Amino acid sequence: MTPTLALILAVQEPKAPGKFVDTARLLPYTKSADVGDYYVRPPYANAPELTPRTDVPKGRVVRFTMDSRESRFYPGIDKTKPGVIVPYTRRVTVYIPATPGPKPLPFSITQDSMGQGVMPTMLDNMIADKRLPAMAAIFMDSGGNDSYGSQRGLEYDTLNGHFAEFVEAEVLPRVEKECGIKLTKDPNGRMTMGGSSGGACAFTMAWYHPDLYHKVLSYSGTFVNQQWPPDPDTLRGAWEYHATLIPNAKRKPLRVWLHVSEHDLRYLDPEETWHNWPMSDDRMAKALKAKGYPYQFVYSYDSVHVDGRVVNQTLPQAMEWVWKGYRK
Repeated sequence: MTPTLALILAVQEPKAPGKFVDTARLLPYTKSADVGDYYVRPPYANAPELTPRTDVPKGRVVRFTMDSRESRFYPGIDKTKPGVIVPYTRRVTVYIPATPGPKPLPFSITQDSMGQGVMPTMLDNMIADKRLPAMAAIFMDSGGNDSYGSQRGLEYDTLNGHFAEFVEAEVLPRVEKECGIKLTKDPNGRMTMGGSSGGACAFTMAWYHPDLYHKVLSYSGTFVNQQWPPDPDTLRGAWEYHATLIPNAKRKPLRVWLHVSEHDLRYLDPEETWHNWPMSDDRMAKALKAKGYPYQFVYSYDSVHVDGRVVNQTLPQAMEWVWKGYRK
């Protein structure tokens, strides 16, 4: 074993939950919260915006699938069959607001189809109350499987602009065709969102293509060393965002909302593993703050990875903050 590998694999005395996060700086996440660092704690409850109302217009939902054999970006891989093209189908669900208007629609695009069960109702309510613009929401599955060597890992955990370029060239034109709508080209009218590796992917889309996306929303983002194959320019994968990329780059025109849970993945792991979710998301918040980004960081007590209770309580407020200042 090399000295470097021995260092990475070194075992340290585990710390209690929260000890890797500077919780003393966190404030309660109230409705008036703006830029800064916050916490939420049990009891968790669904936000009222998730309850259907009879007094608001209802949007429509369109569903279709995409065949990887038609993709020039992602024909398909499988970690159990290295070196072989393994085709797959990708499900896409699109919410279209009840009154889209004549202009190209702003939109959100969500990895792993996260939120497709609650967001249509939430958007109906918040659009009617003029808390969000009339916007489309695109919920897209990954190509399948997870982690190193998988199609999902290739799409979500790789640090480059490839996935955003795939969405731009192949997904959005198909959405417009299937739904009979036009989507905005304005990056300030585009939000990308996800949980876990999907959250890291959301940030990657905006980081490498701020010409396409300015708004990011992430739950339990995988800002850790999960990239495969390795890239010599980003040896620690998404860990490099808070370690080197954000600190060393000129500030980009991004608005970022981040969450992590107290008992998130690998919350007892030492720094040398580059694989502790609470530590990495906390450091993302600190890196963004140091560079003057508009950001919110929410730490949820007594919760786990992409905890549905936390998502259902905080998502409407998170969305409203991310879209704050956008022309309605």
